[in-house]
Amino acid sequence: MGQPITVTVRPGVRGDVKHFELNRSLTGMQTHRYTGAEQDTGEKPPDELARRLFSLGVSAVTIYSSVVTVVAPAEQWPMLQSQVEDTIANLFIHYRDGQLPAAATPAEGAPPAEGAPPAERAAAPPEVAPAPAPTEEAPVSG
Repeated sequence: MGQPITVTVRPGVRGDVKHFELNRSLTGMQTHRYTGAEQDTGEKPPDELARRLFSLGVSAVTIYSSVVTVVAPAEQWPMLQSQVEDTIANLFIHYRDGQLPAAATPAEGAPPAEGAPPAERAAAPPEVAPAPAPTEEAPVSG
C-alpha cells in the first residue's frame, strides 16, 4: 500500500554530500534541517524520513520541497547511497506485495464477531434497538 517515490541522485560539491531529487514535495516551502537523531521527534513525513536516514548512519539531513540533502562520511557513500535511495523511495510504502496488512483490532464496545467464543459474546454490551422512524413527513418549503 502506498506509492513509491522516484529518486534521482546528484553529487554535492563536497564528497560527503549527496542531493536526492524526488518526484514530489515533502515539505512545501519550509526547510527542515536535522543535525542529530534527537531533533527528529515530529510525526510529519520529513521527520520520519530523517529518523530512518539517521538509523542508517548519516550525520545530517536537510529537506526542502522535493530535494533531500544528506551528509555522511565520503568513504561510506558507496554502500550507503543505495540504502538511502531505498529508504526515500519507500517512505510511503506501508506493506509490500505478498504481505498482508496487520489485522485490525475490533473497536472498544464493538460487538464480537460471529465466531467469537461465548465468553466474549456474553461480555458484549446489549444491542440497542434502532429509533423508530418518524411517522410524519417534514413540511417542504418552496
